[in-house]
Amino acid sequence: MTPALHAASLGVPGRLEAVSLNLGPGEMVAVVGPNGAGKSTLIQALAGLLPAEGTVHWNGQLLSKIPVAVRARQLAWVGQEAQFEFAFPVREVVAQGRYAWGDDPGGVAEALAELDLAHLADRPATRLSGGERHRVGLARALATGAPIQLWDEPVAQLDVRHALEVLRLARRLADGGGTVVVSLHDLRAAYRFDRVLALDGGRLVGDGPPHEVLTAALIREVFRVEATFVESFVPELPCE
Repeated sequence: MTPALHAASLGVPGRLEAVSLNLGPGEMVAVVGPNGAGKSTLIQALAGLLPAEGTVHWNGQLLSKIPVAVRARQLAWVGQEAQFEFAFPVREVVAQGRYAWGDDPGGVAEALAELDLAHLADRPATRLSGGERHRVGLARALATGAPIQLWDEPVAQLDVRHALEVLRLARRLADGGGTVVVSLHDLRAAYRFDRVLALDGGRLVGDGPPHEVLTAALIREVFRVEATFVESFVPELPCE
């Protein structure tokens, strides 16, 4: 099976060192590491948003050879900050995700509902809270219908309920055959993922299932803290 994303010696001088990896359809992948580890840099480089060394292939095609309009149908990126300079209604901001599809408005109403934004659809995006703005950015990415979703710290500004809903959405997209890559600071949330990429100082220092990567030794080395593992209850949202 052709990987959805293939990176070979992907690097950004001073920020990311020669990362090579394959990310397949159906994978929900967490990227973890301390501040400055290279999480955002990796996600942006995979999205083609940064000048980078090495190569990135999307679905077997070299990234640099894919027309921009085609890229926009294949991949969606959400950055850490969601700032809107113009007072467009939330519905119109989310509809921007459909730009590459021409006049096809499909998916906008569904994206608004998925991110609990339907009641805010007519509100100017500039009049939202930080968490609400971030959900608008996620809804815009979801509206693209892109099978590859790259989200940079999507739950950092969200309350518990909405954070859980975003993680559930990521799971559903992956279970439907998509590839979802999410950077996180919450290591507990990382255990919900199929795979964890651990970065430290721009280097990939761990890649595999959460229980194999997030060991006490790695946490000590990467995060400079001692970890104690205990059995605990992790609340789950009911499946619909």
